[in-house]
Amino acid sequence: MKSLLYPDDYISSIYDVDLEKIYELGYRGIIFDVDNTLVPHNAPADERAKIFFKEMNELGIKSLLLSNNKEPRVKSFKEASGATAYIYKANKPSVKGYEKAMEVMGTTKETTLFVGDQIFTDIWGANRAGIRTIMVEPVLKWKEEIQIILKRLIEAVILLGYKFYVKRGGEVKKVPLKNE
Repeated sequence: MKSLLYPDDYISSIYDVDLEKIYELGYRGIIFDVDNTLVPHNAPADERAKIFFKEMNELGIKSLLLSNNKEPRVKSFKEASGATAYIYKANKPSVKGYEKAMEVMGTTKETTLFVGDQIFTDIWGANRAGIRTIMVEPVLKWKEEIQIILKRLIEAVILLGYKFYVKRGGEVKKVPLKNE
């Protein structure tokens, strides 16, 4: 049985995902963590993020930024990136934020993906909410607040367990990537 701390898939970057195939699979909403998932910690939306959200919007995939950060950070990123909506001070890993995100997007557990870079806030919360999870490698690892760096050390052990789980044939729901 898969641990609630394990993602459904672990990839290097969300920007490698084939959004057209995601849409074909029936997903209509993607919930994103912001810092170190889409851009480095506290960085503004870059061109890559703007192009990615534009493509999602054109395909009809809604997007919501779910962050524990304060509103100015999340709102400014939403406005610059073109994301559909945002929730700040989400209190992740509480399930309530993920449920509210689906309500705002008008999606269900079956039509929603979650993307984040941390196990204890992002993946654990989304798994408990019943949403398919994609964990990405942090955009800029080890250049973070000390409490996040300490969590990353524990996450490294859990990710090692995840790799053994996958190697032994554990269930992984691979997301379609570009050029595959």
